[in-house]
Amino acid sequence: MKEFNAALKAVAEGLRTIAQGMEKIAARIEESTPKEKGQAKPAPKTAKKPRRPAPKKATPGKAPAKKAVKETASDAVLAVIKRSKKGVDTTTLAEKTGFDKKKIANIVFKLRKLGKIASVSKGVYKTA
Repeated sequence: MKEFNAALKAVAEGLRTIAQGMEKIAARIEESTPKEKGQAKPAPKTAKKPRRPAPKKATPGKAPAKKAVKETASDAVLAVIKRSKKGVDTTTLAEKTGFDKKKIANIVFKLRKLGKIASVSKGVYKTA
């Protein structure tokens, strides 16, 4: 019976703690919302949105300017391999591109799967 009373007291204390937490949350909610009609609402923020410039119209007779295309890491590795006649090893690829060996290995794997490069010997690759 004593164990039951102790457990019951622990549950009651837990419920009291939860109720106090709920009261704190309710107080915060009341502070953030307007209470009655007579009280003033907090002033809304009146930050103006920046205006977007109007899109430029294409002039007749002129081709639109092309956007610069970023070269991907795969493109950089493939360019180095294409410049080589006999093939390039992974160490040379790492030196010329500045990528670490793990990244080179991943790129070479992907390019081989796509059929863009072929393996000449172990660790040496050339265009397919």
